Amino acid sequence: MRLITARLTAAALAAGALTVPATAQDWILDREASAVSFQITIFNAPAEARFTDFDAEITLDPDDLSSARIDASVRAGSGEMDTRDYQQALLSSDGLAPRAHPEVRFVSEDVRATDDGYEAHGVLTVRDVEQPAVLAFTLEIDGARAVARGGFEVSRSDFGISASSWGAGNVGETVTVSLHIEADAS
Repeated sequence: MRLITARLTAAALAAGALTVPATAQDWILDREASAVSFQITIFNAPAEARFTDFDAEITLDPDDLSSARIDASVRAGSGEMDTRDYQQALLSSDGLAPRAHPEVRFVSEDVRATDDGYEAHGVLTVRDVEQPAVLAFTLEIDGARAVARGGFEVSRSDFGISASSWGAGNVGETVTVSLHIEADAS
C-alpha cells in the first residue's frame, strides 16, 4: 500500500503527530511550502544554505514499511547563502562543485518506525562519494495534506568538501541537513 509518492531533492522529511488514512494515497510535493537547507559553523558563527531546486519520489505506508522507498535529489548549483563569499565557497570546486557533481542524492529502501517517528536508512551521495546516512523524520497527515520534517548530520570531509580557502579550523566539520516537506493527495 503506497501512502506517499512525491517529488523532492535532498535529500528530505518529517514532523508532528501521525494520523494515517485507511487507504493508500499518492502525494504531490508542494514546492512552495517545502524546504531543504543545511546549517554549518563558519568563523564560529552559524551559517545556513537553502536549496531552491529539489525533487523526490517517496513511497511510505506507515502500516507496511516493507515497500518504503525514498529517492530524493537536490541540484547542487541551486544552493544559496546570504553572504557572497560563503555562496562562492559553497559552489566552488572545494565546496559542492556543481559543475562536476550537479546532484546530491539520498536513496533509502529501509524505513523503520521509531519512538519519535521514522528513520530512513540509506545512502547519501555528494560529489559522487557515497556514504551511509540515516534520515530521522516525523510525519503528520491531516486529510489530504501531509507534512514531514526531519534531517541528519554528516561530516563534510567524508564527501571531499574542504575549507582550504578559509583554513580548515574556520569551518565546522558537521553539516546539519534539515527538511520540511509538504505534499497534497493526488
